[in-house]
Amino acid sequence: MSERYNKGMEVRRHILGEAHVARAEAAKTAFDEPFQELITETAWGNVWASDGIPDRERSMLTLALLAALGNFDEIPMHIRATARTGASKTDVLEVFQHVALYAGVPRANHALKLAKETYAEMEADR
Repeated sequence: MSERYNKGMEVRRHILGEAHVARAEAAKTAFDEPFQELITETAWGNVWASDGIPDRERSMLTLALLAALGNFDEIPMHIRATARTGASKTDVLEVFQHVALYAGVPRANHALKLAKETYAEMEADR
């Protein structure tokens, strides 16, 4: 594997946690392996690995973009990641309030619902 892929796996484990990455790796097949390599190298090995902005802000941006574009499936994963990125519940609420103004209340409302459910699961897992 490339150096960028290895860096991507390191960053991915740091942000999403070892358990999440282990589950994703176990679910990988020959069919989706090229796609998994692509996102590991580009999203994690390039963008998330950049020193341009801190993980907290990158996490908040990611949540805002996911909500604004209606990509709700990944919101719980990125809410869980806030435990490692340093984005607080207050930060997440502020993000979704911003989304409400600029991308629409229904999207922000659904994202907030997912965040509440995910935070409750995280607290129950403690």
